[in-house]
Amino acid sequence: MTLSSPSRDVSGLRDYAFDWALVDVETSGVIARRDQVLSVAVVTIGPDGEQTGEFSTLLNPGCDPGPVHVHGLTAERLLGAPTFEQVAGRIGALLQDRVLVAHNAQFDYDFLAHEFARARLYLPVSQRLCTLALNRQVDPPAADMKLGTLADHYGVEQTRAHDALDDTRVLAGILRATLREAARLDLPLPLVACPPRQDVQFAPQPPKTPCAYRNPGRAEADGPLVQGMKIAITGETATSRAELVARSVAAGLNVMSSVSRHTSALVTNEAGSASAKARRAAAEGVPVIDEHTFLRLLGDVRAGTPHRGAAEGAGASGGVALVSGVAASVSGVAAAVPGNAVAAPASTAAPAPSAVPSTQVAAVPAARQSIPATTTVRPLAGRRVLILGGTHPAAAAARTRVVELGGSAAINLSRTVTDAVLLPGGETDRRLRRMPELGLPVHDEHWLNAPGTAPGAASGAAPGAASPATGSSSPEREADRPPSPLVLPRGGVVDLPAPQRDAAPPWHITAAWEPQEAADIDVVAFVLDEDEQVTFDEDFVFYGAPENPAGTVRLLTDGPAEQTIAVDLASLPPASRRVAVAAAIDGEATFGDVGAVQVTAVPGTGAAPLARATLDAATTERTLLLAEFYRRGPVWRFRAVGQGYNDGLANLARGYGVDIAD
Repeated sequence: MTLSSPSRDVSGLRDYAFDWALVDVETSGVIARRDQVLSVAVVTIGPDGEQTGEFSTLLNPGCDPGPVHVHGLTAERLLGAPTFEQVAGRIGALLQDRVLVAHNAQFDYDFLAHEFARARLYLPVSQRLCTLALNRQVDPPAADMKLGTLADHYGVEQTRAHDALDDTRVLAGILRATLREAARLDLPLPLVACPPRQDVQFAPQPPKTPCAYRNPGRAEADGPLVQGMKIAITGETATSRAELVARSVAAGLNVMSSVSRHTSALVTNEAGSASAKARRAAAEGVPVIDEHTFLRLLGDVRAGTPHRGAAEGAGASGGVALVSGVAASVSGVAAAVPGNAVAAPASTAAPAPSAVPSTQVAAVPAARQSIPATTTVRPLAGRRVLILGGTHPAAAAARTRVVELGGSAAINLSRTVTDAVLLPGGETDRRLRRMPELGLPVHDEHWLNAPGTAPGAASGAAPGAASPATGSSSPEREADRPPSPLVLPRGGVVDLPAPQRDAAPPWHITAAWEPQEAADIDVVAFVLDEDEQVTFDEDFVFYGAPENPAGTVRLLTDGPAEQTIAVDLASLPPASRRVAVAAAIDGEATFGDVGAVQVTAVPGTGAAPLARATLDAATTERTLLLAEFYRRGPVWRFRAVGQGYNDGLANLARGYGVDIAD
């Protein structure tokens, strides 16, 4: 079988020579712990790009096949097909000792992990590569990163979309083409280590019923209780814990698994208990009620205030730059969008959340602007500038200047980079030698003072570089490049567009940084209520619990230097007012050592990004609030935050009400 690719030869790409197992699954839904695989295809290719094997089959999942209008697999068509358990051995043999490759690889990997676990077998995958993540690094001039769009861009024939075998053959052509582009840009592959996952118990527990009422505050010693009060229970009780919880929830109370300063009361028969909850209650001044009193008060719980619905007002925007109704095709800083912007200085940072520990440190202010935020002078509009070298403060100031001038600050070399600025020390950057081949102009550090004074000539440009007016010398014309996402300054805000009638894909906040050798970075999320607190501990999403119980917020690991938080905004309960996304460093390194972190808001898997921000004001901080989705009336908004804290992740989580063991 000849795979549909314009060129299959990748034998010269030594750093990218692996045995690959390309995989695609069609499924009955999108939640791996609940839904099942309906068809699977595996194509294996060697380090030289030649195909070495192929297998595909329909599967009988023994359940409703789900969205037939998407995959076309009816229950009648699947009748008589083998079960996954019957073909798991053959699939495992194709995956063994190969790198699993898929487009949105965590999706396919998670489904295979669960299917192998149900079959009580070991999934023999130690590494995976996501072609979606790899193409985000390459950043080709395509309208979006969906499989069909990339197939068109790379000249790969696609005949049957959502057919597992055809999608896998298409994926093979896209992989080869993308590997060649990665080699041109000297990009490291975003390989993800895959620990063994044989046990279905790694799935989250079913969610508890969200409380429908706002927290009215602390309980009085003699009552009454009010609907929405946050109640914690500790120690032995005469009534079973399950019954206490059930009766409390039925009465409209919010039973918590931990104690915070927002807890209304702690129920315990052991006032002098040394439990963690009792110690925290004493430290926070939380009232303590014994079981007998609590049961009496449960008989007369007063009516509470329901959570505000989506149509009601939320908090203020915090005085930061606001862009309303901006489409994904808009480019430039928020303040430069005519008629839609309320400007604030770029140094304006989002206010620190009230839940943050008292040891917080303010984020380092952005560099002083020499051009007012409301200026219409945007000489770098549509340009993407990579800063090479320089001290961290100097590089941060240069990237801030790029945004002030209407451009976008890049953190890695990609196809959409149009210019590079060389600061002292950048001469040793390995990416510099790629500039002549790519036709990219290299400017000296003074270029950002007046980038429009010498059109057609690059100050300090590398020999043979293209002019700034033409950008890259690649075959694509500027007119063929897709529209750039909105560039937000630190603190910038943009309204999310209203979802289509029958389509509300999860929104993605993707964080990316330069690959690190001395620092491990973890991206996390907190689902918060009006009081800036998690409703329960499981609404803290991190590497150890990558999905909240309702499946509305998930952590996706796309590579060692890129992680994504996926949020199903349409399915969040009314109590959820904000989803805060943060990054934390494990070890002694700081975000000053890491440098710039790029955050991007994307409406769905592989879609064109709506907005992008480059955050690099941190110095000594080990935890960084990156971005957030928050409600304002009927509208969800995205904010680029960039607020740093010297404390580690544990203290930040405690500040948001998460019970973190010492």
